[in-house]
Amino acid sequence: MFVRCLAVFCAMFALVLPGRSLLAADPREVFEARVFSGGEGKKLNYRLMRPQDYDAGKKYPLVLFLHGAGERGDDNVAQLVHGMADFAKDENRAKYPCFVLAPQCPKGQKWSDADWSSDRSELPAKPSEAMQLTLDVIAALQKEFSIDDHRLYVTGLSMGGYGTWDLIARFPERFAAAVPVCGGGDEKQAKRLVRIPIWAFHGDQDMAVKPIRSRNMIAAIKEAGGEPKYTEYPGVGHDSWVKAYSDPEMLKWMFAQSRK
Repeated sequence: MFVRCLAVFCAMFALVLPGRSLLAADPREVFEARVFSGGEGKKLNYRLMRPQDYDAGKKYPLVLFLHGAGERGDDNVAQLVHGMADFAKDENRAKYPCFVLAPQCPKGQKWSDADWSSDRSELPAKPSEAMQLTLDVIAALQKEFSIDDHRLYVTGLSMGGYGTWDLIARFPERFAAAVPVCGGGDEKQAKRLVRIPIWAFHGDQDMAVKPIRSRNMIAAIKEAGGEPKYTEYPGVGHDSWVKAYSDPEMLKWMFAQSRK
């Protein structure tokens, strides 16, 4: 237990990473803990960051963040370990007022019921149970808060990268932009993705999710007529999200997108 707590603490406080502030924001203090109750007694833990100085008279974008396999569970904390400290920084909150939704996938479940170990995978017939509950959460938040339907963004890492590709393949008309990090999808869905702005990231030394998964998706979308962006970090393994989420150009690009 002590080792796990120490790992979470160190991940949340970036003390020695180059280019990062001495003390990064603690997402636990910024993201409100919530629980969504769906049909048939199903529940989904999630965290929600609201815009600073929220004004119901204005419209705000919403970012859906899908965590990786290692953060599954029921503590409603682990999903904040990676990436969320970057969104919670005061400078980013001031520059990009938005909602950030971080659901927690239960143990034994996935954002997308795809085979991570294969070089290819097909889009499952329907969203996974955790993903469907997440979609229900978004619908509920759209009723509760003033959210700009034209500026819904989705991003995720590893298992969440697969979930990101899964989600935009099913609902390409719903999202203004997508940032899948070290994930993979179904190349046969490429024609559905040509009009959605996509910026994918991967490390070329990733042994957990093969870089070919991102490369193949990007190549298929380009062949179908799309213009996705792709960044592959040389010498980086299965932690490309560190560079991706701390990149100010990525945030600038994402928040500039709006669904027509």
